[in-house]
Amino acid sequence: MITKERLYKQIESLPEKLEIEDLIEKLLFIDKLESRIVESDNNETITEEQLDKEIQTW
Repeated sequence: MITKERLYKQIESLPEKLEIEDLIEKLLFIDKLESRIVESDNNETITEEQLDKEIQTW
C-alpha cells in the first residue's frame, strides 16, 4: 500500500502533461516496489541459491 506522502512526491515529479495510462503504470510500479521492500524488511525473501534451485525445477 502506498502512503499519501509517497503519492504526493511521485505526482510532483511527473511531467505537467501525461497519459493516464502512464500514471497508472507508475503507480502500480511504486506499489509493487513498496510491497517488495516490506517483504524484505520482514525477511520474507529467498536467497539467490534458493532461487537457483527453484528455477531448476521449472
